[in-house]
Amino acid sequence: MKKNNNDKASGGVKEIARLANVSIATVDRVIHNREGVSQKTKNKIQEIIRKLNYQPNVLARRLALASRGTLRLAVLLPTASSETEFWQAPLEGINQAETEIKQYGIEIERYFFDQNDQRSFATQVKKIIKSAPDGILFTPIFPDESVNLIEKTRKAGTPYVLINSDIPGYDCLCYIGAEIFQSGYLAAQLINYGIRRKQKVLIAKIAREIDNNYAILRKEDGFRAYFQNNSLQNQLVTFDTTETDYAAVSRKLDRLLKKEQDIAAIYVTNSRVSLVARYLEQAGLKDIVLIGYDFTTDNVEHLDKGTIDFLICEKPQEQGYKGIMTLFQHLVYSNPIEKNYLMPIDIITRENHRFYRN
Repeated sequence: MKKNNNDKASGGVKEIARLANVSIATVDRVIHNREGVSQKTKNKIQEIIRKLNYQPNVLARRLALASRGTLRLAVLLPTASSETEFWQAPLEGINQAETEIKQYGIEIERYFFDQNDQRSFATQVKKIIKSAPDGILFTPIFPDESVNLIEKTRKAGTPYVLINSDIPGYDCLCYIGAEIFQSGYLAAQLINYGIRRKQKVLIAKIAREIDNNYAILRKEDGFRAYFQNNSLQNQLVTFDTTETDYAAVSRKLDRLLKKEQDIAAIYVTNSRVSLVARYLEQAGLKDIVLIGYDFTTDNVEHLDKGTIDFLICEKPQEQGYKGIMTLFQHLVYSNPIEKNYLMPIDIITRENHRFYRN
């Protein structure tokens, strides 16, 4: 932790000291009702506090920050790219939060990894552990390495917040994201409105890591549960590929759909639904209901064309913003924190996407 001088105390305390023409230490003694300040000076400081409508407990926290130094928060997210555009939204939320709290002596260290490369995640985890930040915000895409980070933070007493996906059985400060099982359940309900009895439904999992990807597996569980709970007789066909480029997805989809003649709907468990939409468009398959995730440029383009029928969105920008603010509230103000802060599961269509804020 970097040490700051008292002249880095946040603006409220400095302003009170300036107006009263006293030191920050004198303001500190008045706030904490300590001796060593004349009654006249004490009255003057208390009057300024009342006029400025400052809360004493907030001022005390600011003074504590001034004495202990900068608080460092580490953020671990996938690198945003044309393939992983989704991750730009939580990053924007993090940037917004940073502008609001940096005056309190908060620094945010950003670590990025390739979500297609488990080793890059592990490398960044090692860097974060070595850095020893005061709080961590990350998404646990790779469970084994995530658990390693969690165990190290637990031993160090470092709070951490998870966004977008949870890891059950571990005591994070807060999980911020959708109820993943229910998200898949909702997708199945939407699809059921658009298909007939006994028509086939394709569940597409397109990701470099599938077997260890808790989020997409949990979505699939929810999707299948809807059909089972409602005694629906539609056959659910699985399409899994760890090759995520369009050529591979297109080739494999083409082979499967020639074999399975009666596919009426496709559910894609992540943001790569645009790859399936592109294939359906080029293959001239117009009567297949298509549902996927996330408000990315390619997905919205296919939604506007009508190739994608529904996008399920879970406020990723707010997830990033809320994640940082949760750590801030916990570390600076010791506020009680909700264990699960669940995002709304939004259904975006061709008709309403122009009004949606991610």
